[in-house]
Amino acid sequence: MPRFGPHPARRPAVVAGASSGIGAATAIELAGRGFPVALGARRVDKCEEIIEQIRARDGEAVALYLDVTDPESVKGFVHRATELLGDIELLVSGAGDTDFGRLDAISTEVFESQLQIHLIGANRLATAVLPGMVERQRGDLIFVGSDVALRARPHMGAYGAAKAALVAMVSTLQMELEGTGVRASIVHPGPTKTGMGWSLPPESIGPMLAEWAKWGQARHDYFLRAADLARAIAFVAETPRGGFITSLEVQPEAPLASAPAERKQLKYPEQP
Repeated sequence: MPRFGPHPARRPAVVAGASSGIGAATAIELAGRGFPVALGARRVDKCEEIIEQIRARDGEAVALYLDVTDPESVKGFVHRATELLGDIELLVSGAGDTDFGRLDAISTEVFESQLQIHLIGANRLATAVLPGMVERQRGDLIFVGSDVALRARPHMGAYGAAKAALVAMVSTLQMELEGTGVRASIVHPGPTKTGMGWSLPPESIGPMLAEWAKWGQARHDYFLRAADLARAIAFVAETPRGGFITSLEVQPEAPLASAPAERKQLKYPEQP
């Protein structure tokens, strides 16, 4: 007899921060794999547009308002998602934004806002879904972290501090949930091409990129796509019970190096 029962055939999922970027791509990916998905974000109109894509491919999804900085909004979101889709089997906590800036130049209020979104908001979401998961003895919590939590990067001190604290929270959850059947994982994106933060003016981004290069953190200019992270998150979610992914880091592959000079001189026969 197996140590654990298989995942149920129906696994309702909630995705926080689903109006764009990694969250939107994750909602689309999960729905394509058969997960009923509740998309949560402040921009519900954007979520509705994504739902049209999902339903066009015969997926099941709903769009709900969610502000992770508001405790009542989080509770209402999880309650409504459960009413519409059923008991929540999977949480993907990916709501967030970032404010670039040196720590000596940004305000404490900006610093605190990053903690509220990336750490406190993630905790609110986990707290809202955990009781039911523990009672059913199964469920997955997947948190979107950042490689900045693993290797500090100039001009991202507030964001990095929040994500580093998230790592500590997830690591503790993994210990405390052991034996409950509930799994907690964190996925760390490397540089990813999304709208988060990149709308800043060049005069803000330029100095930041220069300091990244100074510290060896801008090896090349390739970025991950949101869909790359969505596939990684789906992989974690679909890992068979009995094992789980504690931490997964995804980095963009560098562009292919130019062929050596001697190879460039080779003459290849033309194809018919």
